[in-house]
Amino acid sequence: MPFRRVKFTFKTEKIQSPVIYELGHKFDVVTNIRRADIDSENGWVILEIEGTVDEIERGLEWVREQGSDVSSLDGDILAG
Repeated sequence: MPFRRVKFTFKTEKIQSPVIYELGHKFDVVTNIRRADIDSENGWVILEIEGTVDEIERGLEWVREQGSDVSSLDGDILAG
């Protein structure tokens, strides 16, 4: 199944929001945290997201709508 590596950057007001948990429950994707650095003021997470291309894209758009920055690390969706 395809997966994508991304980096989420959280703003201060979103640090306590369970964005990754909700992403995995609202969309048909599996998340795998590879690295993270989070403190009381800011944070980032490098994440692999596995699912269909459409579901991954829908999920990432939802994350952006929640106020988090999303950057692609590999540029393209990778074959699993």
